[in-house]
This record gives sequence, C-alpha cells and structure tokens, in this order.
Amino acid sequence: MTVPLTIPFDDVGRLPAPDDNVAIATRRLEAGTHITHNGDQVTLSHTVLVGHRFAVKPIDVGQSLLSWGQTFGIAIRPIAPGDYVCNDVVLTELHRRELDFELPAQPNFQNELEPYTFNEASFQPAQQLPRYTDVKTFMGYQRAGGRGVGTRNMIVLLGTTSLVSGFVNALEQQLRPLLADYPNIDQIVAVAHTEGGHGAANNRDLLLRTLSGFMVHPNVGAVLAVDYGHEVINNAALQGYIQANGYALDAVPHHFMSLSAAFEEDLNTAEQVVLRWMPQVNAAERTPQPLSELKIALQCGGSDAFSGVSGNPLAAWVAKEVIQYGGAANLAETDELIGAETYVLDKVRDSATVRKFLSFIARFKERVAWHGHSADGNPSGGNKYRGLYNIYLKSLGAATKRHPDVPLDAVIDYGEPMREGGFYFMDSPGNDLESIAGQVASGCNMIFFVTGNGSITNFPFVPTIKIITTTERYHLLPNEMDVNAGAYLDGTPLDELGAQTLQLTMDVASGQLSVGEAAGHAQVQIWRDWQQTHAIDLHPIKARHFDGTPLPVSVDVPVPDARIPVFLNQQGEMTTDQVGLVLPTSLCSGQIARMCVDQLNKHELGREEGLSQFVTLVHTEGCGGSVNLEFRDTLLGYLAHPFVKHALLLEHGCESTHNAFFRQAMQDRGYHPDDYGWASIQLDGGIQNVLHKIAGYFQTKLENDGPVQRAFAGLEAVRLALLTQGEVSPETARAMAYLSQMIVAGGGTVLLHEQDSLLHSAFMEVFGLAEVQPTLDYGQVIEQAGLHIMAMPTRDWGEILTGMGAAGVEIMLAHVGAQPMPGHPMIPMLQVAAANSQNPSVDMSLDGDSKGDAQRMLDDIVRTLSHEYTPSVVRSGNVYFQITRGLLGVSL
Repeated sequence: MTVPLTIPFDDVGRLPAPDDNVAIATRRLEAGTHITHNGDQVTLSHTVLVGHRFAVKPIDVGQSLLSWGQTFGIAIRPIAPGDYVCNDVVLTELHRRELDFELPAQPNFQNELEPYTFNEASFQPAQQLPRYTDVKTFMGYQRAGGRGVGTRNMIVLLGTTSLVSGFVNALEQQLRPLLADYPNIDQIVAVAHTEGGHGAANNRDLLLRTLSGFMVHPNVGAVLAVDYGHEVINNAALQGYIQANGYALDAVPHHFMSLSAAFEEDLNTAEQVVLRWMPQVNAAERTPQPLSELKIALQCGGSDAFSGVSGNPLAAWVAKEVIQYGGAANLAETDELIGAETYVLDKVRDSATVRKFLSFIARFKERVAWHGHSADGNPSGGNKYRGLYNIYLKSLGAATKRHPDVPLDAVIDYGEPMREGGFYFMDSPGNDLESIAGQVASGCNMIFFVTGNGSITNFPFVPTIKIITTTERYHLLPNEMDVNAGAYLDGTPLDELGAQTLQLTMDVASGQLSVGEAAGHAQVQIWRDWQQTHAIDLHPIKARHFDGTPLPVSVDVPVPDARIPVFLNQQGEMTTDQVGLVLPTSLCSGQIARMCVDQLNKHELGREEGLSQFVTLVHTEGCGGSVNLEFRDTLLGYLAHPFVKHALLLEHGCESTHNAFFRQAMQDRGYHPDDYGWASIQLDGGIQNVLHKIAGYFQTKLENDGPVQRAFAGLEAVRLALLTQGEVSPETARAMAYLSQMIVAGGGTVLLHEQDSLLHSAFMEVFGLAEVQPTLDYGQVIEQAGLHIMAMPTRDWGEILTGMGAAGVEIMLAHVGAQPMPGHPMIPMLQVAAANSQNPSVDMSLDGDSKGDAQRMLDDIVRTLSHEYTPSVVRSGNVYFQITRGLLGVSL
C-alpha cells in the first residue's frame, strides 16, 4: 500500500480534549504514515486500527496518558509521538484476531491510577439547570395511581420465577394472534428471566424490587404474574413486597396465578384471564403529555473508542434537554464508572450524594473481589478490539452520558423508583441487559442505547433508541440502528444532531416504532444472583479437577434386550437423534439464534437428510459477566454432543466470548474450528443478512452430506441423566438404582449430580457405595461409559439440566413432585412421580414395586430414544436452559 507523504491530523484523528497527549485514529492507519499535528510531523510506528490510539506528544516513563483530559494509564516505556499506544490485555486480544500486520512486541503503558479521594472541605453543591418555561409534549398514556405516563400500552406476562419461563413464553405465542382485534394494545409480551427459582437468593431484595417496578410500570396496561408457588421468590413474596413498599398495584389490572394443572390447561386458564382485560386495556388512549413525563435510561453496550466522543455526548445532549423540561435521566453501570469519578462528581447536588456514589463503587469492588475478579475485567474482547483498552478508558467514555453542565441529583439502588425529575445514578453491573432491567424497574419509559459495534439490544415493553457512534458502522447496520451519531464526527453540529434526536425521541414516545421494535426481538435479564458473599481462599475451588473415570462399581445383573435405532457417523459412533445447532456465543445473540431456528424449522430444512429439528441454546452469559470455565466447557460440550450433526456459532460481535474466543478454545480442546459454521450479527450486516448466511451454511452442509447410516443397538446406546426434585422414597431410590444397574451392565451410561438426594438414599445401598466423589466437572464431556457423578455448583433446576446435557447424555429421567418441571430444549426428559402425586404432566406414576418400576422406566426410555414416544414436557414446549456461573461467577 502506498503511504501518503503527509496527512492532516483532523482527517485521521480525534483528541477528546485539546490537551490530551494521545489521539484516537478515525480510520485504519498504516505503519509509516506521516501526520501533521500542530505544525509538527508525527510518523506512526505501527499500523493502528480504527479506534485505537497513538501518541501525539512525548510521554516519559511514569507519566500519565490522557484522554478527555483524564489519566487512563501510566507509561512503562518512553513513548514517542507516533507510537502505537497499547497495554498487555489489548495485545493479547489482538493476537486472537486474524490481523495482517505486525503488532508491537511489548506494551508501553499499564493500568495504574491513583484512587479518587473526596475532599468534603472544598466541596461546592451544584444546583440543577433552570427549567424551560415553554412546554413540549408527546402523545402518551396517562396512568392512574401516580404511575406516570406510558410510552407504550402493553399486556405483560411476568414470570415471577425462572421456573415458569417456558410457560410465559408459550403463553405469549398463544395470545399474540388475538391482538388483531385490539389496535390500541401495542403488544402482549412475556418477561422471562433466570432468577428466583432456587435456594436463598443473595439478590432477593433487588429481585423483588425489580419485579415490583415492572408490575406498576406506566407502559403496563395489565400484568399477569405467574409462579408455581413453592419457589423461594414467588407470588406471595412479591405481593408482600409490593404492599410493604407502597407500589401502586391497585391502579393496574393484575392477577397472580400459580400453575397447578396440566401445561395446556394452565395456558387456557391464563388466556381467559388476559382476555377479560383486553377490552379495558384497548380502551386506553394517547393524549398530549408534557416532556417532563419522560424518564430516559442512558445505556451503552458494544462500546468503542468513539462512544465517548459522539454517541454518549449526543445522548447526554438530549437528556439535558429533557431534564430542563422537567424530565429525568438515569445513568447506570457502576463498574463502568470506576476511574471516571472526577468527571462524574464534577457537579453534585450535595455531599451525601457524593458519599453514596463512592460507597456503591466501593461495594462493587468488594463484591467482585470475593469472586477473584476486579472491575478491570469489565471491558469485553469487542471493547478492546475497538479501542477501549481498559476500564478507565471505558469509564471515561461512559461517563460522558452526563452532560458536563448537568449536576448529579441522586444516587439510587438497583430498581429503586425515581420520584421526580433530574439526573440519577443507579447502582448496577456493566451487563447491559441486567442494568437495563433495573432502569426500567426504576420507571424509565424510554431507553437510549449507545453502541460502537452495533448492539441490537431491545427490552420487551420499553422502546429503545439505538445510537451508533460512527457512520461506517451505521452503513453496515442500517436496519438495526435508529441514530447515526457518526454524523457529528463527519461535521454535523451537535446541537443540530441533538435536536433531530430529541424529535425522534418524542415521535417514538408517541408510538412510532423504533427499529428494534420493528425487528421484533427483545430480551430481559435481571441482575443475576451471586453465590460467594465474603472473602475466601479461592485456590481450592479453582484447583478442583476430575479425570472423567467412571465410578468403580460392579454390576452383575441380567441385561434386558433392547433394540434402539441409531445413526452412525463416519467414525462409527452412534447417536439416537440428529439435530442442527445454532449456538449463540453470548446472551446478546440469543434471540437472533432463536429467530433463525424458528425459520429453519418452519421450512423443515434437513428433514430428508435425517435431521429431526434445528435447536438453539439461548442463555445469559458471555457479555458483562465473568467468563468462568463452567461457561466455556458447557458450550464446548454441546458442540461435541452426539446429537449435533452440524453446528454454527453465532456471535453478537462485541461480547467477551466472541467467535475468536471460541476458535481458540476449540483449538485448545483439540476441536477443528473449520468443522463448524461461524456468523456475526454485527460484522455480517445485521439480522436479515445473518439469517440468510446461516440458512445458506446449513443448506450447503446438508447438500454435501453422504447417505444417512442407520443401525440398531442395545443398552450401550443409552446415555441417561438421572435427577430428582426433593426427597424420594426408598422404593423409588431402589428403582432408580436397579434401572441404572441394567443400563451400566448393558454398556450404557448413567449420570447423576453431586447434590442429588439419590446420593443419600437407598440408591447407594443397591450399588454398595458409601460416599462418592464427582467424576466429572460441570459440563464436562463423558468419554467413558459407566456410572458418573457430575460436580454441581448450583441448585437451579435449569442450570442442573444444562450442565448434565453438556456431558453428552441423550435422555433425561426426572423424579418430580407436585408440579411439572421444565425440560431441556434439545434433550428429551421423562418425568416420573409417586402414584399419589397430583402432578398432571408426569409420563409415569411409580407404584412402589422397585424392580417392576425400574423395568417400566427402562421401557419408556427405550421407546423415547426410538422415537416411539414423546415425553409430556417435549410436547408442551416447557423448556429451560441456563448456564451456571458457579461459585465464582459475578456480573461485571
């Protein structure tokens, strides 16, 4: 490539503040490029990626590197003008990528900053900006009971607990066709999440506060809350919290429903409840409402080096206008403001607010330290690749969502209601979806989502306006973004662009669909529970390892005959089913993976080639959470699952666990990345492009497949996960032990987990076992047939199913109690219960004859694997998939 003699700095770089000594490259710049800056010539030492930084002034060892006039690192080597500025984590991230140029051999700065110190003696309170005297209006829904004004009119199907996620999602699909007759109802939406379904939750108060805020949100025209009733966080707990804290629930048409009948019967009962509301909700009308009723959630995700230069300042400009009209704005993501305290606290209402903000910062640091992490782990791989080298740069850019003229009025807890206008900070993690849920619960009726890479995040019942930072990315994703803040970098004055965005905000608040709403996808994730609650020695947890050798049990029992049809791959390995898998690498690509699978199944792609279906495994990990071994190993396990004939990994594009992360993880495990498909929502140009690419990949793979190889096998084809809910009788425990003996004797595999009550029952007596240790880690693939125990760092039902499924089991058998439990989205699950159980959805009632029950369970397992029987939970579609974060996982 020919390098120009000289290029004016303004054509290729930006300085967020005039006195910065480091500039941001606005396009890729080749090594040796000459740049004129303030009359001097700067020559680049290396090729610099767009969004990455190069020095414009000499920086000596020990001196600060500056952006926005703030320190983001300390030089550890002399840095000359033109040197590529980089730390060790960015070099590590860039080495993962397939780059066509040479990187610097060593980092030249490190992330050392002096902690912020509050000087109360010199503190000066700041008054909020004066209110405008004129009135601007939008068309909104005035709600009774002081709930505020809605920008949407929704019926919400709220899963109080994670265990009813499958139910509320199925109910949404059943009810949506009814909307055609009710034009004033914007949508019927399910709110399904992962919390509250197990144990004594450490996030109990914030979870109940969030659910309460959802129920009385002004965008909610009516709400149905659903539970089973036996969960720790259930409808009774939610009602008690609402009453104790004065939420205006009486002003909302609502109903609390506990599931008690068969799945389909409960769906029909819930439908009748919602149908009674629909005429009333439909009668609501939009009326002119002052701009003071807008409450804006300020959020960013998939950030890049320009987020703090174009996108966040634009959002701040609009938020300032709304505040001066009497409205509110809500800044969140505690860990993404660490290092930007000087900017955030430049103007504050009073010293108590300063102290509260700093206490939240300190609490967040302490909490993540319990888990062996720090806020330095917040920037994702995509952040680093796009120029955010560390938490300090990310925080400095994120903080610019507060306009420099706007004081901080209040600091609130996650999901705490905003009572009046002004500028708020809300405690939350950096995980976009977890943070947004808290902002919505606090009353935000509009979301500004600023993104550099092109995050496509949307919330079910609050509209999101997505603001992208550069024109280049806007043109790559024109159907996913609402506003091109890159126009500011291209020369459009900020006031002009701000006025346009304010008008768009008013239009969307009045009912115009945002592009995300038009695309029809959304997700909810509440701040996830954390297991570790104090400082401990982390080494024993991290050092735990299991070699995969089955338990040394002697099985001398007759082996029943079985004739199970199987598929054979080219290596002669058998499986009882074949599926196509679209695997999202993070939570942010999950809903698009679901859309893709729905389309592929609708067209019955692959049926003639032996695929029973396409599946996806939507989860909440990989973005804004610590990346633990449980997560990596679980997804790698599913990629190697016997069912999976063809698989494609779908990244969002800016997450920690992007495609390059998994390519490296595959190579470390001995997988061949070229055996899999790869797609990126952002880099492939948005939803429709990526859907087309994925369909084309699977079509090509199926066309190139050889003939389907079939055979019959005996019990060696059985790979069973065995689990129970609660305690079981001695007769049932023996029945499950006899079942396990027959399968293991026949060369098959049985998997239990270490927390299952069977390991403290007559099951152990039948096998002649005392205490046993796990043979597998969570999500570890089974490589030797036999009896295995999986380490289980969770009591969440869905997380248990997920870990056991990743081991390679092909069927699950669960002993359940009075209510049906969710199944697995890819692996069939049979449910059995005692004869006196009132559970309407079990596949078999046990009669107490242990050996007879064992044989009947085996018969049903064989029939299911032979596709002669479909378990009840599969027919209903009541499924739940969630990866555990283990003992050390935490939101960042």
